[in-house]
Amino acid sequence: MTTTTGQGHRAARPAAASATVLPRPGRTWTYALVAAIALGAILVVSIWWQDTTAASLGNTAGLVTAAGRVLGMLAAYLLLVLVALMARIPVLEHRVGSDVLTRVHRALGEYTVTLAACHALLIIIGYALTAHANPVSETVTLELDYPDVLMATAALGLLIWIGIVSARAVRRRMAYESWYYIHLYVYLAMALAFSHEFANGAEFSTSARNRAIWVTAHVLVAALLVVYRIAVPVYRSIRHDVRVTNMVRESKGVVSLHLTGRDLAKLKIQPGQFLRWRFLDRAHWWQSHPYSVSAAPSDTRLRITVKDLGDASGSLSRLRPGTRVWFEGPYGAFTARRLDPTGGGKVLMIAGGVGITPLRALFESLPGGGGSAVLLYRASDPSELPLYQELARIAQRRGFGLFPLVGSRQANPDPFSAAELRRLVPDLAERDVYLCGPPGLVHAARKGLRRAKVPGRRIHVESFDF
Repeated sequence: MTTTTGQGHRAARPAAASATVLPRPGRTWTYALVAAIALGAILVVSIWWQDTTAASLGNTAGLVTAAGRVLGMLAAYLLLVLVALMARIPVLEHRVGSDVLTRVHRALGEYTVTLAACHALLIIIGYALTAHANPVSETVTLELDYPDVLMATAALGLLIWIGIVSARAVRRRMAYESWYYIHLYVYLAMALAFSHEFANGAEFSTSARNRAIWVTAHVLVAALLVVYRIAVPVYRSIRHDVRVTNMVRESKGVVSLHLTGRDLAKLKIQPGQFLRWRFLDRAHWWQSHPYSVSAAPSDTRLRITVKDLGDASGSLSRLRPGTRVWFEGPYGAFTARRLDPTGGGKVLMIAGGVGITPLRALFESLPGGGGSAVLLYRASDPSELPLYQELARIAQRRGFGLFPLVGSRQANPDPFSAAELRRLVPDLAERDVYLCGPPGLVHAARKGLRRAKVPGRRIHVESFDF
């Protein structure tokens, strides 16, 4: 292991952390989001309760059917929440952070599929008990005699399919494009379920008030999608006219794309954030990929650094200069605004692989010096350290610490143990930690940081695991 460190500047509290216009992102915003989702669920249950009579719960069939109805309403509500979470609403992206939104989305997705499946099962059993029929014949009756139940069955099938491809063991074997486009079917499932809810849901078919509430909620979410996923990106892409200028190969399988545009400062891209990029040539126009800026942006220039992961990212090195780029964003809260304003501005960064890209931009732009920032850069081989020479120059110029942790897992099985982290960074407990890299690295580093008594509020993670 070699070490590059800098000397000569005293640590300074970063102005960006205390004088920012935007509120500091953090757990408070996450708790507020979870509380809002829970409150919505309570309101949905209250709608069901207001339209439920005591007589309908007087026997087993009534109880089972009522349970099926409330689970169906909760599944429909969570489906609406899932879509809203992915609408790229700025207040959520910049305060809660894309990584947290993704985790909430993933957890709620599992609940949604489970609730929807239980809804269908309980309704079939409840109706079968009421009609004194067997569940198989009652299923046939529901599918053939009740309006829109076939569409609801199709919606459930789509949700189960999406749930299967979202499982970690499955999605890690899929190309990003396949995973992404399969998830677009959630909109079709939502439309099919909406029709079923109005046709068969007693809470809506007999109440104009409830129908108005439900329609308003769907219209609002649809409007958020149109504005933030379509209208704003199209407007910004046309206005800022971003184009590819050249490509630079950084290491094996890693290339940097240099982009130019106009009035880019108005986008207010912060180091550490990412955008979704769409390159308008014959091979890439239909694909949209999230990549972080890998250098501090200017008013006319941006840079992203991409690793060949075996999907379309590998062909970006063949883009021609002048290729027009459309984009969404900026997104994410993995920025200097997450620094604890009481912590003195000390930062530890931990990166692996292409996870260096957002940290490279932060490393360049953080205030302070003289060891106020330290970067641990993990790789199995020196050839797997893209942008290292740039980082070394920044460390030398700014007095930051840079530690390349190079070696195989067999030779150094636990480079992020609490003891090793304390040895490399003795004042570890006083620092905010920015962590980005492959899932295995993130897991190991978080475990070591927690054992080293680093407060959870000071560990900031950006995940590249879709």
